[in-house]
Amino acid sequence: MTTLGLTAAAATAGAVVVAAPASAALYGGQCGSGYNVVNLADFSDARGTIYLTYNSSTGKNCVVTVREKPGAAAPMDAYIRRSGTTTWIDDPGNYTTYAGPVYVSAAGSCVDWGGTIGTASRTILRTNCG
Repeated sequence: MTTLGLTAAAATAGAVVVAAPASAALYGGQCGSGYNVVNLADFSDARGTIYLTYNSSTGKNCVVTVREKPGAAAPMDAYIRRSGTTTWIDDPGNYTTYAGPVYVSAAGSCVDWGGTIGTASRTILRTNCG
């Protein structure tokens, strides 16, 4: 499935897909080679952005939460799970720039994903199915 197809599927599933140039510029390939951004969620107060990426070769999704303005270490998290499961894969801690990456094999499934920066959290459910 192409990135465009995954993004369209996310929009159909009710996810808000934001294509803000500033946000897209924050992702620095933290998930590794072969992972492309398929969805993202900004924090409303410009703290940063959560990126959902996908590697079509491996069928894995990856999430990373990136701060808009890196600085002193702050509580952050990146988390993901295959929709319909109960166990989150996450990376909580105090970070200066980003939390994650965290990975899940979810080819043919939907994913639930999100992140935290400080006291703000965003969780997106049942997106990027396929």
